[in-house]
Amino acid sequence: MRLAFMGTPDFSVPVLAEILAAGHEVVAVYSQPPRKAGRGMAEQPSPVHRFAEDHGIPVFTPVSLKDAAEQEAFASLDLDVAVVVAYGLILPKPVLDAPRLGCLNLHASLLPRWRGAAPIQRAIMAGDKETGVMVMQMDEGLDTGPVLLAERTEIGPQETAGSLHDRLSQTGASLMVRALAALSRGGLVPSPQPEEGVTYAKKIEKAEARIDWSRPARELDCIIRGLTPFPGAFFEAGEGKDKTRIKVLRAKPVAKSGKPGEVLSALDTVIIACGQGALEIEELQRAGKSPMFARDFLRGFPLEPGKVLA
Repeated sequence: MRLAFMGTPDFSVPVLAEILAAGHEVVAVYSQPPRKAGRGMAEQPSPVHRFAEDHGIPVFTPVSLKDAAEQEAFASLDLDVAVVVAYGLILPKPVLDAPRLGCLNLHASLLPRWRGAAPIQRAIMAGDKETGVMVMQMDEGLDTGPVLLAERTEIGPQETAGSLHDRLSQTGASLMVRALAALSRGGLVPSPQPEEGVTYAKKIEKAEARIDWSRPARELDCIIRGLTPFPGAFFEAGEGKDKTRIKVLRAKPVAKSGKPGEVLSALDTVIIACGQGALEIEELQRAGKSPMFARDFLRGFPLEPGKVLA
């Protein structure tokens, strides 16, 4: 089919790659405008932008699609369908209506749970046991359109947002290619989303990354895994100008107790008391340093048992 692909981050790239491998004609790619990044703060194209350019596909990076000229340019592509995967811009009705068969969106949750910006992270942070990917026919709402195909998967007890992101990206790529094949032969049956069970995966705020030791250890385990690798759950240790931000990369709940934030042990691992139970921290990272196993971390940054972290 003749299509446009609309996506921005790493998550979207495998989907575009699979669509190309399946032989579809991708006549245009839409992605977020280049952003300043790196030490020199030079403008960097998105992962999807770079992939499309490497494959000779025209790339468009409008700031908005609300402008009539942008909508006319999109309509002039004469598309069968548009595929949208973590694009990051709202599609106005003229854009949604332009392709002959509409716009298909790949969303990384079991809709209507976790509509919105951060479904992978929120599912882990909430302690969900299951998630998945869904291909949805887009409408004007926020992830409200009818579901066309779905693939479910368990969330493992050690799963991080990073590992789940990679799994769902690959699963979603296969699912979208299947959806396009079915769409081309008229074999997709829309299934309206249920009205019950709606939750919203709001964007992760920086304040959420600070570890609140008054919470139960099992909740903190979910939060840490949901924020790994980015932005990373952290605590601070040290006094005054020596205070250091430390990310927790890997931990597990253990059956120990103490005052919330109290360092119970700092030998081969770091054990810190929580509101209920404690966390045994196995891997940490100081600001500006590489990740380290706890025993190696403690050689350069000792934590005193009995100390209570804020």
